[in-house]
Amino acid sequence: MKKQQDPAEIAPPQKPQREYRVYAALIERCAELEPVSAAVVHPCDESSLTGAVEAAEAKLIRPILVGPEAKIRAVAEQYGLDISGCRVVDTPHSHAAAARAVEIVRAGEAETLMKGSLHTDELMGEVVRKDTGLRTERRISHAFIMDVPTYPKPLAVTDAAINIFPDLETKVDIVQNAIDMAHALGVGLPKVAILSAVEMVTPKIPSTIDAAALCKMAERGQITGALLDGPLAFDNAISKEAAAIKGIRSEVAGDPDILLVPDLEAGNMLAKQLTFLANADAAGIVLGARVPIILTSRADTVRARMASCAVAVLLAHARRRQAGALPRG
Repeated sequence: MKKQQDPAEIAPPQKPQREYRVYAALIERCAELEPVSAAVVHPCDESSLTGAVEAAEAKLIRPILVGPEAKIRAVAEQYGLDISGCRVVDTPHSHAAAARAVEIVRAGEAETLMKGSLHTDELMGEVVRKDTGLRTERRISHAFIMDVPTYPKPLAVTDAAINIFPDLETKVDIVQNAIDMAHALGVGLPKVAILSAVEMVTPKIPSTIDAAALCKMAERGQITGALLDGPLAFDNAISKEAAAIKGIRSEVAGDPDILLVPDLEAGNMLAKQLTFLANADAAGIVLGARVPIILTSRADTVRARMASCAVAVLLAHARRRQAGALPRG
């Protein structure tokens, strides 16, 4: 009888080696730019404090560490992290750290926020607070900037983390936020694929109606700076061949820069499928607030954390240029 192999002896599958050209290019775009000040909220574990220190060493950010100082210094000592060049703002707990970090941004002392070891809801609760937060006239949204091995350029997936069931008005802000981000990343005329389950407009699937409306709004100048097409099923959005088989003529199909998903569930599943089935990396950023907000996860690779910071740096510098172009008075 053949001896059964002990499960403990079975080696886990190895991810294929690949080049990270997409994120390397984003980080390279920051090489000639001045680092931006970043309020790092409650960096009280190895992952979040290491991310801030590494981004500082890469000359992407100048960290302001906001949280319980004793905890932050203990983590730095435990893991051999040099925070001697970082300003530390002492707060008693994570909630106070979120509130204080938002105050620092409102005072003009930081140009971006970076999430540490606290829940996203806790941080975002302070960001969206009516009187003391960082809201603008836009709805706040989230984007993953994906580095997918089988795709030749950055691919943004939005919104996969904040707006659960966005209506048409909210989708306008979500897509405009993503378009403005793409401009900051150097994409002159980003292509937006508006995803649904099918490529035909049908009242039975409300997301197809939203897609058609968004395309018409872009034609009428209500959404600017990009080419939009939809509804598109995922295969038609990503593959020119699949689109051709369906008889779809589109400048977007097969070459999108941005995937606008119908809702958070679809976006979250899509981003995680790309990560775990296609070996993609996902850099996370929150858009539509006064400053870009870097959302990192303990599961992120070093390169994904650096890419998230690089996107925030490019956005911060784009805001500087925009502010400089505005008339004073």
